[in-house]
Order: sequence, then structure tokens, then C-alpha cells
Amino acid sequence: MQNIIKKLLVTEKGTAMQAATNSYLFEVDKAANKLQIRQAVEQEFKVKVKDVRTMMRKGKAKRVGRNRTPGRTSDWKRAVVTLESGNTIETA
Repeated sequence: MQNIIKKLLVTEKGTAMQAATNSYLFEVDKAANKLQIRQAVEQEFKVKVKDVRTMMRKGKAKRVGRNRTPGRTSDWKRAVVTLESGNTIETA
């Protein structure tokens, strides 16, 4: 379960969602499904999950190296996890 959740995303949008709807953004493994994400969050943070929404994010185009050859960052998956009322995750 440890490798399903890669990191908790701390962004402006994520912080606003925490305050408004008790939702948190996570970068997760691309092969993970919603049930696996729910179980991983509940185990790792000891909270009760209400809803999980996922989306695939395309990697950005980058220019790398000395001769600035074109390349890309990896595609990744983002999960929006809504918690039951009264549950929170420390983001410090």
C-alpha cells in the first residue's frame, strides 16, 4: 500500500479544496484504482474516506540538455480524496 500514494500535493487549489470541501490532492501510482487509493489513504492517515475521484495528467513538454533537445516529463495520475466530516490530514 505504501507505493500507491506517491505524495500529498500542496497547491493553491488543493488548499482551497481542503477548507471548502475537506478534499485532499494526491499524486498516486498510474495503475492504482479508486478502491486501492481509498484503502491506502485510510491505512496511512487513519481517516475515513467519503469519495475518490481520479484523473490522468499529461506530462509537460520540456527542452533538456546542452543542445536543448525536446523531451517530456512523465504522465501522472492525480486523486482527489474527500474525507468524512470530522476527519483531517495534517499537511505540515
